[in-house]
Amino acid sequence: MFSDYEGIPRQAKLLIYLSFIPNVAIGFIYTDLSYFLPNVQGLAPTLTGVVGSVMGLTLVALSIPLGALADRHGRRKMLILGNVCASLSLMGFALTTNFVLYLLVAFLEGMGEAAYAVSVGALLADKAGDQRRTSAFSLLAFIGWIAGAIGGFIISSLFALRGIGLGSREAHVVLYVIVGLLNLSITPLMFKITESPVTERRKGILPRKSGNVLKKYVTYSVAIAVGAGLFVPLMLYWFSKAYGVGDEISGPVLGITNLLTAFVVFASPRLAKRFGLVKATVITQASSMIFMVAIPSSPTFPVAASLYLVRVFLMNLSNPLTQSLIMGLVSPDERGMASGITASLWRLPNSLSQIVGYYFIGEGLLALPFYIATLLYAVGISLFWIMFKDARLPEESREGIQPRIQSSSLDGPEVER
Repeated sequence: MFSDYEGIPRQAKLLIYLSFIPNVAIGFIYTDLSYFLPNVQGLAPTLTGVVGSVMGLTLVALSIPLGALADRHGRRKMLILGNVCASLSLMGFALTTNFVLYLLVAFLEGMGEAAYAVSVGALLADKAGDQRRTSAFSLLAFIGWIAGAIGGFIISSLFALRGIGLGSREAHVVLYVIVGLLNLSITPLMFKITESPVTERRKGILPRKSGNVLKKYVTYSVAIAVGAGLFVPLMLYWFSKAYGVGDEISGPVLGITNLLTAFVVFASPRLAKRFGLVKATVITQASSMIFMVAIPSSPTFPVAASLYLVRVFLMNLSNPLTQSLIMGLVSPDERGMASGITASLWRLPNSLSQIVGYYFIGEGLLALPFYIATLLYAVGISLFWIMFKDARLPEESREGIQPRIQSSSLDGPEVER
């Protein structure tokens, strides 16, 4: 298994290692924000959903123009912009209770997320090369899940902050500011990532060469995004409503989930070699639905958390595989734009469905988000298999140069079934 990670280029490794602290911050905010805003800051659940939607809508609005700028003028600049904005937004959420300011902070967070989304995957694909791309994305996911786990564990430090005399709100504020400053501190190290020379200046805003590939991928992605938005970012809120568990307990539990997922994701390259990227994705994601549909009927918090753990690592085992797939099939000079389109058309439906998820949970309809999500996942995974089952990546072709589709092309309207 470890041999799958040998030979990853030095610059690709540097980019992966620098992702650690930003992923700690991401793990922290996405674990705790759905609890922090309504339960600590006193924001109404529906307005909390609006804040999350603004974050997503900003990402959607800015991903395409930032992706075009990244492809034309440099992806490293977008990476740095994303890290700075994410750091400032973390502190902003803690330092105000004004709803209008929350919307401004949400805009800043969405801009940072967009800048990061259009840069990191494209940069990594450039630096890793075709032969090490899947391994590099798997290592990125491994680091990301461990960092996300730490982000969840950090929430338990609220016990120590309260122990020195801080109230609940003050302890949360201090923690958010510390994490934001820590994330900001690594920005200078990102200048060590070299920018690959641009050999061709792509004209226009939308990708011309990769458009049909992206249409097919986005069709699958939207179905998954809508389903995930109904419950994934709301799990701390759901646990509090279902079992009366606070974030200082459920946050670290989700941290453990992320940690275990990291070691499962480490096996992604071996799984891809055995089954292929597409088949491995379908097998793992379809298996996750069995556990997802069982969560709302769990009698206790430990049972629900255990089922959620299995669901998470089965569903996310394929994340580096799908990232490698899309970066391998699109044209290299359109990777920034492709990353922006896939990120934005994931986040828009995901953010909008969060509002619905908050409403269901707030009204006590605790099982409904999971049942609807299971149906949407089934649709999305089926479409993924139908549209990509014949895909062949550069490293899977004899020439090892151009993407190839056997029998039917992803650039055409028909794919063999």
